[in-house]
Amino acid sequence: MDTPVGHGSRIASRPSQTDIDEGEFRRTLGQFCTGVAVISTVDGEPVGFTCQSLTSVSPDPPLVTFAVANGSRGLPRLLRTGVFGANVLCADQEPLGRRFAPHPVRFAGVDWLPAPVAGTPQPAGALAWAEALLSDAVPAGDHTIVIGRVVGVRRGGGDPLLYFGGEFCVGGVGSTQ
Repeated sequence: MDTPVGHGSRIASRPSQTDIDEGEFRRTLGQFCTGVAVISTVDGEPVGFTCQSLTSVSPDPPLVTFAVANGSRGLPRLLRTGVFGANVLCADQEPLGRRFAPHPVRFAGVDWLPAPVAGTPQPAGALAWAEALLSDAVPAGDHTIVIGRVVGVRRGGGDPLLYFGGEFCVGGVGSTQ
């Protein structure tokens, strides 16, 4: 039986179990190079986490999306505030990308400014920034897909921090730091 997915489209039913090894799945999809962003909000204090899944969805209306692990401490706080900043990191911000992955107090000692619309934290020196109002949050396996309507943008300069094969990369694939 097919399942409806909107706009009149249908997807075929799938078996409930696959034979895909999780490690091989990660290694295979790790061959897709992505940018690195810090997703941020303020929930009594600045909150943020590193993300490699940020992408634009639509220019009209302007929408962005990212996926975050359901176990993330930042996810319930972001859902509660209903607003987030998506801060694209520059090549020289690898330490910031690493800090926002496991660090317990991620904004301690980090220079940032409040974004103009809702005050989401913008780390100093980010390559680009977008502030968005939460539009939807969709459960997807062990992650949640977050969609936000963009209410402000800013661009900086420099080269992007990239993520490829499970590693941060600068200046293109193969030139890891």
